Amino acid sequence: MDKSLIKKLLARKKESHKGDYGHVLVLAGSKGLTGAAYLTSQAAILSGSGLVTLGIPKSLNQIMEAKLTEVMTLPLSETDAASLSVKAYAGINKFLNKIDAAAIGPGLSKNPDTKKLVKKLLTSIDKPFVLDADGIKALDGKPILLKKAKTIPILTPHPGELANLLGIQIDYIQRNRLKVAKEFVKKYRSVLVLKGYKTIVAAYNGVQYINNTGNPGMASGGAGDVLTGIIASFIGQGIEPFTAASMGVYIHGLAGDIAKKEKGETSLIASDILFALPVVFKKIVD
Repeated sequence: MDKSLIKKLLARKKESHKGDYGHVLVLAGSKGLTGAAYLTSQAAILSGSGLVTLGIPKSLNQIMEAKLTEVMTLPLSETDAASLSVKAYAGINKFLNKIDAAAIGPGLSKNPDTKKLVKKLLTSIDKPFVLDADGIKALDGKPILLKKAKTIPILTPHPGELANLLGIQIDYIQRNRLKVAKEFVKKYRSVLVLKGYKTIVAAYNGVQYINNTGNPGMASGGAGDVLTGIIASFIGQGIEPFTAASMGVYIHGLAGDIAKKEKGETSLIASDILFALPVVFKKIVD
């Protein structure tokens, strides 16, 4: 990854305000999975977003208001299981004109009603967005739904999630990572971040990036949520999807490498990656 390009794209003008750096809407979290919402939202604000709003099931709003300081919250209609309901669509749709990008999926749950909401958003949202975790699972093995998206979606699956989406074996994906990624984005006109050792970023125009940062200590719950927040922040700042995803993967891995120096691999957790982000940006950009 070209560090000079990252510095150029993230450079700030002396005369600027928060509106110049994008407003990201994060749709994440459900009962028992509020950590995913926190990590994604906090990663977005730490990656330079001017504003970040977390759309959260209303019964969990108080928890997130206590946990998040710089991130705003948007309480939304929920299911009986305290996950986002399809009825939340009206409130989200009304809010879309205020944002520049969205992150959809971390910790949303597999609730059928929540899945309906994700599918409805997929075909109606007109802003760039990242689809991750439960957002990908909401497609129920029907990647064809991606063709209905109004913008170029960025998907960030690990091999198991991609295997479930495509209905193929994980072993096949791992043996043919570049081939699978290339065929996927060409068929479904998207940007794919296939996570794992040497994460691959592939664009529908045939361009691919293979990442060389990161370490095995990052194989811990929540690490992917941090990545989703970083990428969403970058697309919200106006960086085109493939470049935003490639930059996000590189910086995420670099933050993991910095965290490893202090914590080692065994005890490294997602929050360590999060807290290393300012060090990374200071080193590369500031």
